Amino acid sequence: MSQEFLFEILSEEIPARMQVKAAEDFKAAFETGLREAGLSFEAVTTYITPRRLVATISGLASATQATTEERRGPRLEAPEAALQGFLKSSGQTKEQLIQKDGYWYANLITEAKPTSCILPDICRQIIRSFSWPKSMRWHGAPHTWVRPVRGILAVLAGKPLIFEVPEFNLVSSNKTKGHRFLASGEFEVTCFSDYQHNLEKNFVILSHEQRQKLILNKLIELGQQQGYSLEHDEKLLEEVAGLSEYPQPLVGKIEGSFLRLPKKVLSTSMRVHQKYFTFTDSLGNIAPIFGLVANTVASDNGTTMLRGYERVLRARLSDASFFYDQDLKTPLQAYLPQLDSIIFHTKLGSLGQRVQRLMNLVSSTAAKRAAELCKCDLVTSMVGEFPELQGYMGGVYAQAQQETAEIAEAITQHYQPVGPQDASPHNPAAMELALAEKLDTLVGFFAIGELPTGSKDPYALRRAALGIIRIVRDNNLQDWRLLDKITQALSAYQAQGLQINERFSAPAVLDFIMERLGHSLKAEGLRPDTLAAVLQSANRGDNICGIVERIKALNEYLTSEAGYALRAAFRRAYGILPKDHEALKVQPQLFTEHEEKALFEELETVNSRCQSLLENHDYTRLMMILAHLRDPIDAFFNLKINDENDMIRNNRLALLQLMIHQTAIIADFSKLEG
Repeated sequence: MSQEFLFEILSEEIPARMQVKAAEDFKAAFETGLREAGLSFEAVTTYITPRRLVATISGLASATQATTEERRGPRLEAPEAALQGFLKSSGQTKEQLIQKDGYWYANLITEAKPTSCILPDICRQIIRSFSWPKSMRWHGAPHTWVRPVRGILAVLAGKPLIFEVPEFNLVSSNKTKGHRFLASGEFEVTCFSDYQHNLEKNFVILSHEQRQKLILNKLIELGQQQGYSLEHDEKLLEEVAGLSEYPQPLVGKIEGSFLRLPKKVLSTSMRVHQKYFTFTDSLGNIAPIFGLVANTVASDNGTTMLRGYERVLRARLSDASFFYDQDLKTPLQAYLPQLDSIIFHTKLGSLGQRVQRLMNLVSSTAAKRAAELCKCDLVTSMVGEFPELQGYMGGVYAQAQQETAEIAEAITQHYQPVGPQDASPHNPAAMELALAEKLDTLVGFFAIGELPTGSKDPYALRRAALGIIRIVRDNNLQDWRLLDKITQALSAYQAQGLQINERFSAPAVLDFIMERLGHSLKAEGLRPDTLAAVLQSANRGDNICGIVERIKALNEYLTSEAGYALRAAFRRAYGILPKDHEALKVQPQLFTEHEEKALFEELETVNSRCQSLLENHDYTRLMMILAHLRDPIDAFFNLKINDENDMIRNNRLALLQLMIHQTAIIADFSKLEG
């Protein structure tokens, strides 16, 4: 008979940033614990609010199944010590053992165990092993938790499951509490539906997703009532939903004098410090209102609360306004000397040195000027207060100080793209500077041996590599040669006296970027073996756009009938040729059959035309050349490759070697599967 189990840990407020992951971990912990205990169940569902972590288990078996295990022991003639060891491990006496096939056997019977006896141990084990980013201790509890725990709710099949929880010096019950301010007293629980219903009556919305939806819809409605649109912020929405058990969205006013501040300054100040939402008007400008979420129902429709929220925001925006005005008084270039005293990395010099390297890596006048100024905003008051505005404020200040729009935009965008959803820069100066910034990072950390390991990438080198790939591909930079740029970046470090790790090589940086390119293209649905055939070939090259086009053309060709046949031919060729066979030279005068000559002539065409087609990115004709190989190869394989005549046999093996060598200009066909 299946039953339902409900378990709740009631605590002080759990930090919002930890909640979603905690609910996921709680679910995984229960699933693991139940399986290890041998208890069958249908599903584990978890919920989290600022004050409670909840798990409900449906379709839970009423007991474990009884099992019988026949365990084999030592041979009958084994020493007495071996037999005694088996008796000890099996918990049986010699009289209980049976003899079979020359061995001692023990029949171990495990009795069925009621679920009510197993669950307390599972719950306590989860509590002991549960990991939080930060935990704390409090008076009277020997175990740590994210915040002090005030109650344990445990209900099995409609009845309270009473057990001690010494980790928190508590005893479980079938009682819990509602909202901290709006509800009064405890209430009893009999099942999950009863629990959820009573929480709603006591001003608690259990579902995190439901709280998010409520907040979003109400803020959109309040904004539309005043003619404004809510600026969506998923991260803020998730965080705010974790700050209130009974969210009450409200809208306050922003003083008009603050609307002169740049848009991101206003929205960042409201989001970071106050957790307020931003609204915009029809032109995309910041609206004179802000959204907030209260955790209680006000008796005066929030009028008093709003005055307090507006007063706090006024103080925050006054600070931002002061920083902005003070920063504008100093030209960006005047901050340059300060960069010399800020360490970028102990082995890679100062920010001032980094600026010099960036200037050496770009060529246009606009990009050089942008490179000179791009790090200056790091020492401004505004970026000191809001580090996430670096780059953006540099562009704002550059434009305010009469730099050209192209330079200002390059400064703003030189960190982009910072993630898969972020846009790539498109103006020429911005592209140059963004590529230089990422190359400088990659080459520098590779040169000192600080490479990513496993899941650890403290210097975001994978992100830098993906940023380079995105910029080159999004802007179709066909002639951008990666290895030349890596060498140039290395020279900039060497000119500053960088001590290079003895294991460093420029091709290693190129291989790292190509590895990330492979992951990116695999996510786009391209065949892994096609990726390997091009990316791991000796003639891969360093032109990202050209490599991508070649991979896509080859991928498309290999799915055709001709492609399947060619793949089979290469598989056969690799199977015939000994792996350690010495290099052979084709001798046309030894051809005895027309098929040999036809294949040789087609391979000569590959040799004469493929390299130029690759350089011109003419992948359509390149695939046509591959297609023309099909018939000569098929005809050649009709011959007896391992002829009795040594000279003829070696000459035909040499043709196979030549076929593999010549087509390696396009890809390494040994990597292809199927």
